[in-house]
Amino acid sequence: MTINGWTIADMPSQAGRSAIVTGASGGLGFETALALAASGAEVIVAARSANKGQEAVDRIRALCPAAKVAFERLDLASLASVAHFARRLAAGHEAIDLLINNAGVMSLPKRRMTADGFELQFGTNYLGHFALTAQLLPLLRRSQRPRVVNLSSLAHRNGAIRFDDLQSTRRYRPWQAYCQSKLAMLIFAVELQRRSDAHGWGLISNAAHPGYARTDLIPNGPGTGGFFMRINLLLQPLVSHSAAAGALPTLFAATSPEARGAGYYGPNGFSEMKGQPAAAYIAPQAKDAAVAKRLWTISEQLTGISFGMPAAEPAVADRRSAAS
Repeated sequence: MTINGWTIADMPSQAGRSAIVTGASGGLGFETALALAASGAEVIVAARSANKGQEAVDRIRALCPAAKVAFERLDLASLASVAHFARRLAAGHEAIDLLINNAGVMSLPKRRMTADGFELQFGTNYLGHFALTAQLLPLLRRSQRPRVVNLSSLAHRNGAIRFDDLQSTRRYRPWQAYCQSKLAMLIFAVELQRRSDAHGWGLISNAAHPGYARTDLIPNGPGTGGFFMRINLLLQPLVSHSAAAGALPTLFAATSPEARGAGYYGPNGFSEMKGQPAAAYIAPQAKDAAVAKRLWTISEQLTGISFGMPAAEPAVADRRSAAS
């Protein structure tokens, strides 16, 4: 069901609001940052590459000369980088109104690790954003209408939280690891709303997915080689849409008065691959409150960060054994 046929023209003015978009140097993140800046928000383009991040800022300013946009370096594969980012933001901002946890890597052919010893997809897509959200919580709570949006994926439907091997040390399967990370992001969004309601944090926490958007995620992850990927590219024009269209569910979740806490939004077309924003299907494993509670506890242990507590330098060495 389409939510009132929502389009970019329906997005409320974001003048006077501040937003952080992770992974905003390209793809969905760039389109999200561009739309928010065009609507008046003060936008922080958070990305790993300074060159690409500044290029994104320059492109946004070229398209929207009045845009209030700046680059801040953030490497979600490093808890130290996350902590430094959060401290810089705290030093320069009274409050943050909107956090969009968008950045991600997809289905890397070989197992790689973050700076802290986590499997790269789980560490970047999920744990980095978990730590970031926790450390920005004080700034979010100073906003009158704070929102957090987590980017999940259709892939969450095939995911499972493998508590016996979260970091894929026993056996690494690229797609399995990606699905787990995107399931974790959806579980995180729902659990964050539960905890906000319980503790009075005042957040609206929800999630979105882009359907099948044409971005650099596939070329930068599994690549475009192999029979499956060649077939995928041939079918792409029929089942996919642009990055700008793929960003619409995120923008709806981030700005619409109709977006509710613990909601999940995606395209309304066939198999939710493209179309206008609508309420998206949430797989049963994403609704398991016991799994959510256990994952939250383990995530705090792995990152060394608890929600509502002051940010501290991550004690990497102390977590290496827990990371497996």
